[in-house]
Amino acid sequence: MNIPYTLIRSRRKTVSLSVTPEGVVVRAPMRMAKRDIDAFVDSRRDWIDAHAARMALRQRALADIEPLTDAQLSALKAEARTVLAERAAHFAPLVGVKYGKITVRAQRTRWGSCSAKGDLSFNCLLLLAPTAVLDSVVVHELCHILEHNHSPRFYAHVLRVCPDYPEQNGWLKAHGAELMRKLGV
Repeated sequence: MNIPYTLIRSRRKTVSLSVTPEGVVVRAPMRMAKRDIDAFVDSRRDWIDAHAARMALRQRALADIEPLTDAQLSALKAEARTVLAERAAHFAPLVGVKYGKITVRAQRTRWGSCSAKGDLSFNCLLLLAPTAVLDSVVVHELCHILEHNHSPRFYAHVLRVCPDYPEQNGWLKAHGAELMRKLGV
């Protein structure tokens, strides 16, 4: 019995699959035979079922998240201004930088940013994340004062100050959508 999937062919050399809210997506080499792709998908049935079940639970959980009221959002922004200023002041000497002004917003697509002048902007929703995650975003943005890119040198600066950055970034990738739902997105 074949599992329905969306096929995306490209110049890749290997086949991969992922489970999204829309269904199973298979990425395969241009010349791979359809029967081989079907066999690959069927051989991963247990993995697909497990991930589809997790995805369904996650989608239901996201649907149950209540957006913040205007009053709650204002209070969160006010608290975030204080907390994020304190964390930036704490980490700036460790990174070895000075920064400009700090702004806090309810951004729908970013956790933070750093301007060419060294001004920092943070998402107030970071206060709803674990402290280590918030700190990792602060360090990330401060390191952009040294390197305005995501090069290996940039990540060397980040990891020097925040060695558990990959773990914290992983948490944000796994749970960020839940936090963004607090804005009603």
